[in-house]
Amino acid sequence: MRLGVNVPNFGPATSVDVLERWAHVAEGLGFDLLMMSDHVLVTEDVAKTYPGPFHDPFTTLAWLAGRTSRIRLGTTVLIMPYRQPALTAQMAASLHRLSRGRFVLGVGVGWARQEFAALDVPFNRRGTLTDEHLDEMHQIWGGGVEGVMPALAPEELPGPPVWIGGNSDAGIRRAVVSGNGWHPLGFTMDWITDAVGRLKAFADEAGRAVPTLAPRIKLRLTAEPVTDPERQAGIGSLEQVLDDLDRLRALGSEVVVLDPYHGDPAELERPEEAWRDLAVVAAAWDAFSAASGA
Repeated sequence: MRLGVNVPNFGPATSVDVLERWAHVAEGLGFDLLMMSDHVLVTEDVAKTYPGPFHDPFTTLAWLAGRTSRIRLGTTVLIMPYRQPALTAQMAASLHRLSRGRFVLGVGVGWARQEFAALDVPFNRRGTLTDEHLDEMHQIWGGGVEGVMPALAPEELPGPPVWIGGNSDAGIRRAVVSGNGWHPLGFTMDWITDAVGRLKAFADEAGRAVPTLAPRIKLRLTAEPVTDPERQAGIGSLEQVLDDLDRLRALGSEVVVLDPYHGDPAELERPEEAWRDLAVVAAAWDAFSAASGA
């Protein structure tokens, strides 16, 4: 099982130099995947946790593709209803091609009501719009739109992996129908164990293959074990975090994305703290995997 990292692409402290250092740290530590999130407009509800400026993920990842050589690049998650689906299909295909196949398109329905309103996108239709846009995007990639040339050449099909975010049953079903992977964000280990059972049941019901499990968990190392029964995966002592990763591997995870941002914008001024925790976990997971033969 490989590890990825969620990189903050927002806030005044996240300069061009800092973003480039994030990429070099992640690739240098051996992480498999670098991902970043998406907002188009920084409305009041967004700014509480994700202050501006907010760097567009497609533009930023394309730039970082030219400054890295091995690490995969992705969105966690692109808010699908915000953009016209043909535009999303073209940008994703271009980034996948220009990065030599290193792009992963993670998508979700979104949550920021004020941002939806500012973009004149109906919040209460975000799930339906996401389904419609995903279907159109796949058709554009594969040449299923009459009179329109395919956005991907035959040798490029099926295109970038599409990971569907969302912890609801609707999100899980969407991953089965429209994605290559399911990308749940933030959860307890008890919850994900039960949810993986539902994922397999939905796939059986639909007669489809079970999508890749590719979760994103928080990363917060503590000096002492966390005893809260509602402890989320990735929060706790190093031993607890390693146990979470091992349990996720046993559930079938092919990659786990670590999110070292805890929601306080002041953290963005001290990226070295996140890099230190990532280095500790990366080294410990490599040693654990080697010792256990995982």
